[in-house]
Amino acid sequence: MSRIAYVNGRYVPLREAEVHIEDRGYQFADGVYEVMGFVGGRLVDEGPHLDRLDRSLRELSIAWPMARRALQLVMRELIRRNTLADGMLYLQITRGVARREHAFPAGVTPSLVMTVRRARPVPADVRAKGAAVVTIPDIRWQRCDIKSVSLLPNVLGKQIARQGGAYEAWMVDADGRVTEGTSTNAWIVTKDGELVTRNLENAILSGITRAAVLHLAVGAGLKVGERPFTVAEAKAAREAFLTSTTSYVLPVVSIDGQKIADGRPGQVTLALHHAYLQAMACHSDDRRKDGYRWGNQIPRSARDNGARGDNGAGAPK
Repeated sequence: MSRIAYVNGRYVPLREAEVHIEDRGYQFADGVYEVMGFVGGRLVDEGPHLDRLDRSLRELSIAWPMARRALQLVMRELIRRNTLADGMLYLQITRGVARREHAFPAGVTPSLVMTVRRARPVPADVRAKGAAVVTIPDIRWQRCDIKSVSLLPNVLGKQIARQGGAYEAWMVDADGRVTEGTSTNAWIVTKDGELVTRNLENAILSGITRAAVLHLAVGAGLKVGERPFTVAEAKAAREAFLTSTTSYVLPVVSIDGQKIADGRPGQVTLALHHAYLQAMACHSDDRRKDGYRWGNQIPRSARDNGARGDNGAGAPK
């Protein structure tokens, strides 16, 4: 069966899906997007994703193409028509079609396109052994908090990682501090057992999986810090990992060719990944309201290591 896309009010075969040549998303990257996972036909963290979409649209003064509830119905229908139980939904909204001119056009209707596909799992060897990361200068604009379709610096960074045999590239600001990955948020567990990820600001995207993992960690009693960290601190860390809608919680075992600790996935990272998978299986959008129950899914040994700052010697990897 051929895949079905949604384009401006119509469900069409993917091979027939098209947008106007003067769509401002095509000519100016004047648009935003979201990527949502779905499990058992139900979208994961749908509410937070749509909240972030709303913020991105407001920041760019783009109107919703339809009411939020209507959009939710279309997303569900698209999943149903593609007969997929588990996969990813891509949603893109642009300012619309108008004669090419930089200033906002008047009286334009926003364009909405959506596609779904099977999820591409992280390669089994990377999931089992951990990912390699390289660092690159962060050359993006100063509003990375907006989930814009303008992703050329991210594309270039991901290509650098691929050419270097790495899974991801972590971008670094002018002060030598990690901002985020090209399509992921960056985390470390320090030698003192502090779980650290960069604080929300214009330099990073507010990752939905990032938020879920933060609530997991806090509920588990881990020592958590939202602050910048340097490349040097990351390389000296006890553990490192990345999070995203498509990678979930993925161990990072080397940065720029240098091993992190013993070069194996860390206990806190593996515990967070396991707990996140359990939460996804519940198909619940209310999990942030129940962080302490989430935390109980993390083994006590991992919670104790993170809270006390133990070196994790002898811990299973």
